[in-house]
Amino acid sequence: MRWLALFVLLVILAGCASYVPVGMLYTGGKMGVQANSGDAPKTGKACMVSVLGLVAGGDASIEAAKAAGGIKDVEIINYEVTNVLGIYGEYCTIVKGR
Repeated sequence: MRWLALFVLLVILAGCASYVPVGMLYTGGKMGVQANSGDAPKTGKACMVSVLGLVAGGDASIEAAKAAGGIKDVEIINYEVTNVLGIYGEYCTIVKGR
């Protein structure tokens, strides 16, 4: 019983040191990172995926998002995250610009 209580406590505290909000069952949201006052008619998105919290891959870099949207000058950078039970996670960088 002590081991179970310790395990539950560790799971609850695991997300406390994160710089982003983390839900134990589900996480989904958007976070703004940078915004300038310029015009932003184009949008590009680049993502990476995590499976079972064991393997992750992809290119969620700003450069990949710029290339996906044909953007030369970035005005806005946002992040999107979706994670379900740690089984499947998708982490995306969205850039807007010209």
